[in-house]
Amino acid sequence: IDIADVAIGQVSSIRGNLGAVQNRLESTTNNLTATSENLSAARSRILDADFASETAQFSRNQIIQQAGVSILAQANQQPQVALSLLG
Repeated sequence: IDIADVAIGQVSSIRGNLGAVQNRLESTTNNLTATSENLSAARSRILDADFASETAQFSRNQIIQQAGVSILAQANQQPQVALSLLG
């Protein structure tokens, strides 16, 4: 009976260890599944960007930049005009 008790104890210990390993594997699987879903969603958001809207925004920003450059060029000419009038 002592041998049977020892064997039962060993089997119980092994079953406990296997259960712990199984729990860790299930947790890892769940984490990897969530990560995969998040990556798929992020990829979808990137690929599904509204091309027309992004192009319009890019054009708008270019126009604003060109206007700024033009204003700076005119501002730089103002002192030269004043000097030419004085000279």
